[in-house]
Amino acid sequence: METVEELKNKIFSLSRSRHAIILAHYYTRPEIQEVADFIGDSLALARKAAETDAPVLVMCGVHFMAETCKLLSPDKIVLEPDPAAGCSLADSCSAKDLAAYKKEHPGYKVISYVNTTAAVKALSDCCVTSGNAVKVINSLPKDEKLIFGPDYNLGNYINSISGRHMLLWNGGCHVHEKFSVGAILTLKKQYPDAIVMAHLECKAPVLAMADVKGSTASMLTYAKAHPEQKQFIVATEAGILFEMRKQCPDQEFIPVPPEVTEGENGIGTSTSEGGIPASCSCNECEFMKLNTLEKIISCLETMQPQVTIPADIAHDAVKPIEKMLSLS
Repeated sequence: METVEELKNKIFSLSRSRHAIILAHYYTRPEIQEVADFIGDSLALARKAAETDAPVLVMCGVHFMAETCKLLSPDKIVLEPDPAAGCSLADSCSAKDLAAYKKEHPGYKVISYVNTTAAVKALSDCCVTSGNAVKVINSLPKDEKLIFGPDYNLGNYINSISGRHMLLWNGGCHVHEKFSVGAILTLKKQYPDAIVMAHLECKAPVLAMADVKGSTASMLTYAKAHPEQKQFIVATEAGILFEMRKQCPDQEFIPVPPEVTEGENGIGTSTSEGGIPASCSCNECEFMKLNTLEKIISCLETMQPQVTIPADIAHDAVKPIEKMLSLS
């Protein structure tokens, strides 16, 4: 069995020979992030890849992210290490169901979170990210009738901030849905000076407790901009902690577990290496963790599996992304 370092070296060699770049989402395994040319949120990665001359893109994330890469780089080969890496949020809204809902609500425009399939984007008028959602929605006419999907929590937050009354699709991320107020309260007792950061895909009661609300990238940006703040309680997928600790080594990042579980002395009464509470189980996305070094090697060796999008869907799906970029 090859060591991790041997696998990494093989990836570096294959990447050079294929003239490929490796893109890794913040939620992937640490060793995946270590071999990546670019690390970030899904749309940022797709945009960065489109700016490069690389003819081959390896998207280590989930399937809709690989689709977005293909939409923005239609002439490039986009590889995904494991096509089974889906997304509970994207899967909560099918194109068929959205098309039916649109028919039931004539006169409404569809605003889709970028965490959707290409087929759903093709039915949408505009996309948003968790980082630009409020800005994009506020740029639209106040009297415009809007359907927002698929993330109910993000849509509910936008409504509360903007004063809108968008119709909300009842979808959600299985990771962010698991964060609880109780777990955060328990951690705050142990870390009273810590800043609470929460992703906008979290439920409203969790967001109400957060000092910093936003995208994964915005949490990292905030921590870097506030070196004087030494502790952060983080309510998002635990993969981001690797990059946070790398870029902010003098700060401590404590993951919120998916539920309150009492150990001998309660949650977080002791810590393991890296500051993760020893008595908690980190909240992780099993789909993101399907990306492995071995699978990256395999797709670079075989140039499979490649992401393809039907031409008619791709033609329509890129339009709401372009609309978003023009507004944000």
